Amino acid sequence: MNLKKSYRNKPVGVIGVGSFGAAIANLLSEKRQVKVYARDLNVVEEINEFHTAKGRKLHESIEATNDPEYICDTCDVLFPMVSSSGFREVIRQFSPYLHPYHLMIHGTKGLSLNLPDGMSLETVKKIKRENICTMSEVIMNETVVVRVGCLAGPNLAKELLQNQPAATVVASHYNEVIQEGQRLLRSDNFQVYGNPDIVGVELSGVLKNIIAIAAGALSGMGLGENAKGLLISRGMVELIYLGNAMGGSTKSFIGLAGIGDLVTTCNSTLSRNFTVGYRLAKGDKLDDIVADMEEVAEGINTVKLVKLFLSGTDLRAPITENLYKVLFEGFKVETALQYLMKYPANVDIDFL
Repeated sequence: MNLKKSYRNKPVGVIGVGSFGAAIANLLSEKRQVKVYARDLNVVEEINEFHTAKGRKLHESIEATNDPEYICDTCDVLFPMVSSSGFREVIRQFSPYLHPYHLMIHGTKGLSLNLPDGMSLETVKKIKRENICTMSEVIMNETVVVRVGCLAGPNLAKELLQNQPAATVVASHYNEVIQEGQRLLRSDNFQVYGNPDIVGVELSGVLKNIIAIAAGALSGMGLGENAKGLLISRGMVELIYLGNAMGGSTKSFIGLAGIGDLVTTCNSTLSRNFTVGYRLAKGDKLDDIVADMEEVAEGINTVKLVKLFLSGTDLRAPITENLYKVLFEGFKVETALQYLMKYPANVDIDFL
C-alpha cells in the first residue's frame, strides 16, 4: 500500500483542543476532514453540537470524540496538542491503539521528567540529560510510533484563531514527516518551514519560555525597551548554551523556532509565560497566578527542570538561576534584576 496515498484519503486527528489545539484543528480543516480528541465528554458534545471548544470557534466539519481507539483507527496522522504535565499520561492512554504506520507531529512546548521508580522532582538534587524528555522522546519511549515530528515557532493561538499571518517550523528526522506537515498546514496565511534538528527546535520552543517570564517581569516593573533588548539578547545567548548542552544545534536557535518565537513571546500580553512574569512583578503570588490561568504556562516547570539540570553541570545560566529564586525561593524581582546587572559577563557573543 502506498502510505502517502493512504494519508491523503483519511481524516487527520488532533489530540487536545485547548487554544493551540483548536487553532491547529482549524488550519488542518482547510484541507482535510479533522477528528479531535477531548477527554471531557462535555467538550466533545459542545464541539459536535455548537462547533465551539470552550467558546473557541471551530470549523463546522470538525468532529469530536473521547475514544482514543476510534481516533487512532480513523486517522493515520495525529497532532498531539496536550500540556507537558499531562502529555505522558495521554500518550500512554493512546499507546495500545498506535501502530508503526502512524505519524505524529506534536505542538507541546514543554519537558517531561523521566526518573527511576521511587524518585521524584521533590527528592532529587540534580538530574542529567537522560532524565529529561522532550515530547518527541516521550512519544518514542511510550509507543511504537517512529515517524515523529514537532511544531514550533511564533504561534500565539489567539492570532492563529483569528487567521492572522504566521509561520511555524515542522522538525523531524524524517523528511516524510516534514513534507506531510507542510502539505497539511501550509496556507495563504500560514507558512511552514522544515528542519531536521528536532531536538534543537523542540528545545528552542521550550527554553524561550524562561526568557518570556523574565520579559513579563521587566514589563511589570515598568522598565523600557533598552532593558527588554538587553534581556532578549542575553537570553538568546543563554538559550543557545543550554540548548547545546542538551543536544540542540545553534542553527535551530537562531531560526524561526528560536529567535522568532522568543521575540514574539517576550513582547506579547497574549503569552501565558509573559503574563506570569508580569504578575509576579506586580506582587502576585505564584500559586494565585497559576490558579487563575485557564491553561498551563509551560515556563514554570521548565525553569524547575533546567535548574536541576544545571546543578549537575558546570554551566551557568544567570537568567534561569535568578528566575528560579523569584518563582520558588521568595526572591523579589527587583533583587534578581540587581544580581543580573552585576553578573560578570564581558564578552557579547562567543558561540559563533
